[in-house]
Formats: sequence, C-alpha cells, structure tokens
Amino acid sequence: MASTPIIGDAYMIELRFKSVVTGPPSDVEEFFDRYSHDGFMSIDQLQEFLVEVQKEEGLTTAKVEDLVTRHLGGIRILNKIKQEGLTLDTFFQFLSAGDNSPLRQEVHQDMSAPLSHYYIYTGHNSYLKGNQLNSNSSEIPIIKALKRGVRVIELDLWPHSRKDKVIVKHGGTMTRPVGLAKCLFSIKEYAFSASNYPVIITLEDHLTPKLRSKVAQMVYWIFGRMLFYPMSGKLEEYPSPKDLMNRILLSTKPPKEYLETEIQAKVRQNEKQDAWGNEISNIKAGHKTDTENVLEPSHPPPSDSYNSEDEDARVDDDGIVQEKMGEDAVPEFGKLITIRAGKPKEDLKYALELEEKHARRVSLSEPQLEDIAESHPAVVVSFTKRNILRIYPKGLRVDSSNFNPLIGWNLGAQMVAFNMQGYGRSLWLMQGFFRANGGCGYVKKPDFLLNDSAGDKVFNTSQEQQVKKTLKMKVYMGDGWRFEFRKTHFDICSPPDFSVKVAVKGVQADSTSSQSTETINDCWTPAWNKEFTFPLTVPEVALLRIEVHESDTLQKDDFAGQTCLPVWELKSGIRAVPLYDKRGDPYRHVKLLVMFQFE
Repeated sequence: MASTPIIGDAYMIELRFKSVVTGPPSDVEEFFDRYSHDGFMSIDQLQEFLVEVQKEEGLTTAKVEDLVTRHLGGIRILNKIKQEGLTLDTFFQFLSAGDNSPLRQEVHQDMSAPLSHYYIYTGHNSYLKGNQLNSNSSEIPIIKALKRGVRVIELDLWPHSRKDKVIVKHGGTMTRPVGLAKCLFSIKEYAFSASNYPVIITLEDHLTPKLRSKVAQMVYWIFGRMLFYPMSGKLEEYPSPKDLMNRILLSTKPPKEYLETEIQAKVRQNEKQDAWGNEISNIKAGHKTDTENVLEPSHPPPSDSYNSEDEDARVDDDGIVQEKMGEDAVPEFGKLITIRAGKPKEDLKYALELEEKHARRVSLSEPQLEDIAESHPAVVVSFTKRNILRIYPKGLRVDSSNFNPLIGWNLGAQMVAFNMQGYGRSLWLMQGFFRANGGCGYVKKPDFLLNDSAGDKVFNTSQEQQVKKTLKMKVYMGDGWRFEFRKTHFDICSPPDFSVKVAVKGVQADSTSSQSTETINDCWTPAWNKEFTFPLTVPEVALLRIEVHESDTLQKDDFAGQTCLPVWELKSGIRAVPLYDKRGDPYRHVKLLVMFQFE
C-alpha cells in the first residue's frame, strides 16, 4: 500500500531530526580533571582555574561566588555548589553560559580625553527606513540606532514646499519626509537608553535664515538642559565624553549670516583695541581658558523635563515651536553649534593641513578618503589628533550599503558614518568594533594615532612589519539553533550541516581571507575542535569576524549566525561567544564555545 512507505519515511525523518546533545569538549574535561578532586570542583579550585586559564584579574571568593550565581542561575545553586562542588556537567554549563562573555561588559577606558581622541559610533542619513532613493523617512530608524548605542545621528534639514516649516528628508530624491519635531523628541527620549555618553546630531542644513531660527527654538526648548553649547562659540579643544555625559551636541557648518556677524564683531573689537590698546591683565586674578568655561551653556535652557503641552512652549502640528517668551530668549542658530563642520572645496591635503586656532570637523566622502589615505596618510592622522574627521558613503550606494570602515579608523577618523538600514559584512564590522569599551559608543584611539610620532607601520602597510601579538583560537562547538529555529528551518528533511568561517580584518598586513572548519553534517550541536592562528602587527585595530554557514550543495550557503569581536579587548580562556542575525540583533540562544589565547 502507498501509505506504508510514507509512514516509514516520516519515521526515518523524525529519527534524523532527533536532537543529539554533544558533550563537553576534551579540553574542558582535561581542565576539569586538572582543577578538581574526586569528580568535584570547589569554589577555591574554580577560582584557581579562572585566574590561571581564564586570566581573570582581581578575583576574590565573593566575586567567584557572584559569577557562579549569574552563570548557573541563582543562590540556591550557589549554596549547593559551595557544599558539594561543581560536577563536570555544571562546569561545562558554567563555561557555556551567556555571561561568560569574551568581552568586558563595562566601560573601562579613560573617558577624560577630548572627543577627538575617540572613535564615535556614527550613523548616516539616520532617518531613512530603507534605500537612499525612495524609502520613507521616519523617527523609527533613529530610535533603533540609539538603542544600539549609536552616538551620532544625522538629519538632513529642508524647507517644506510652502517654505514655512522644516522637514527631514534626503534631498534630491523621492524619499518621503518626516517632521523635524518627531526626530528631535525621539532623540531626547532614547538618546541615553544604551549609553550615557554624549549624542551628537549632525545637521545637513539647507534652510533659510528664518527657518534656521525656528530650528534653534525647537532644539533649545525640546532638549532643555540636555543641550550643550560653548560660551565662546568656538573651542580650541573639545571637551571629553566624561564631561559631556547625558548631553546633546549639534554639529554642522555655521550659516553664512552667522559667520558674517562674527567677522563684523571681530572688526569692531579690533577697532576698539587699536584706539585704546589691550587691557593689562591682573596677574593675581588669573583667568579661565575656553575649555574651563565650556561646560556651562551661555544661556541656561529650560528645565530637563520638557512638556510639549506646556503653555510657555509647545510644538504644533507643523513642527514649529511656539513660545510666549519671544525669539530673543533663544540663542541664534550659529551659537548652538558645538562641533563646527565644513567640506573642503580646495585641495584635500591643504584643507587638512590648514592650521586654525579652533578645533573643527571636516567631512570627506568615501572616494576622497581613499585618495588621501593613499597619497598623504600622515596628514590625515595629524589632523585627527585635535580635529574631527567624518567619512560618509559615496552617493552611488543607493541601496544603503557600506564601505570598509577600517580605511578611516586606521588613520584616526572619528566619525565613519554608516547606513544602519541594511546589513552585510561592512556593517557587521562596525557593530563589532563598537562592542568594545562596554558598548558605550566611544572607543579610545590607540596611542600611535594620538602621540607626535604616529608610527609609519600604520600607513605603509606594504612594508614588512614585526608581529606584535599572535591570536590563537580554538572553535570547540556550537549550540542554540535547536531552540531558536523550527527543525525544518535549514533543511526540510534533515538537521543542518554547519561550518564556521573566521577571518581577521585590520591593517593590510593583518587582514586575512576566511579560514573554515570542516562541515558537520546533520547535527544541531556541532563539534569542530578546530584551531586557528593569526599573527598581528597592529592588534589595536584588528577585528575578528566569525560566521556560521549552513552548507547547501545546490545553492548558496544559508546564514546561521555571525559576530565581530575587537581583538584588543578579547578575554583569554574558554568563552561563550554569542551570535547575531543578519541585522546585528542578538540571537537568544545561539552561541559558540571558543578558546582564545595570546602569545
């Protein structure tokens, strides 16, 4: 009968889908045997393992007990382990726990240096939901970016067709606009949901002077005391991320009318000095520098808790702030700009070498960066020691794709602006890079990009470099897909066939092509036990890329997870490495067990 083989096939398929749980790797068993006694590992023995193998520092018995509680799930488990010790299974469970991360979870770098000393997590056209040509503009992508820890939000400001209000859209395209007020309120609400370090709003300003005045009102009244701007109008050196915690800054090119007013003021001041001469300073009184004054705004904004229904200040349907105090109570638009920006119109090398008294921001396109990185890399590094360099994608990337961010990072560019709407290996590198320093959105640049002797090894990657550090990693196994996906997600008739591909991306000398494990067929908990070695000349900017592929002989491999990890922050020892989906959102259960060692 026809039904017999169908039942038999279904029975065989069910058997093939039956989960086979892989036991601890042999290395885990060996470590357990070495640090345990009679099949049990005490808290003291676990502490010894954590110090000697995992290279954990500053561990006390209380901290070890806290780790056990967090990794294994509660005080009851801890009390049992304190009495009986860990078994091999609980030791394996301890190492496989999500809290056993390869990265430190807290901010640990010095955050007291000027902003120019940090890489900053930067978005491009942050309001777009999709491609650069005809997608919708919305506050939703801004919220998502801020929740991920992005610290620089870009808004393109244009006049409405009636010229009476401000809209946000990608100019010269068919993208649909969103109101500026929606964007600003969303930034205010979510700015510090992932990090307390400052949010910078970069504005592409295409407005009339009258509309700029309205933008100044909106920014001033919506952000209140969150808004930071300097008393002097210009800064010789930027404040630090620490000094600017929970503050919002504006960065844009000062409008022409504001610059003209500044020039006129200088002329008047010089005329006064010519007539009377400079006042003799009081030696005993001393003086304050610009950087000592900048932490208080020149005009105190309204209170932190802005209420859109407040009778003194509200945002109407057109997104225009109406307030009873009058426009003269709000500083003019140009005075609210903290990071002054510009695009070089002349020779790039000249523009970056130009010595100015005040710190500034210069924006270069992706092709412009590639040109000057090849011809004058030392000029770029010198500029970025004190000033801020922003790199944005070339206009041909209408699909919201991205470029290789390491070209800019290797030369000290702080704001490598990325389209966060799409996904792909470039965006994965960006997301992985800013997992460093507790994911706060600010990563301190390495010393060789900050000191006076920048170091030729970063620029001349064709010259042979000395290996500074060697990363050794062993990919033991993976698990979690069986909890994350239905059993027919990868293959209709059988469990998945997983393999792992790894590569390092950094300076040219350190960047490698992908190396792969073997493919483990028909297994939800594959064990590869594969070792990889990566000699590194500049580990300070190297990223480890890990991808899991589900092999398909008839077509392109299926995606099964990815992560990028900053090599300079990797913790030694056996670690549970969480994997992410294509967009960079973490899987709830999927992870790899990997050992990291440095020589």
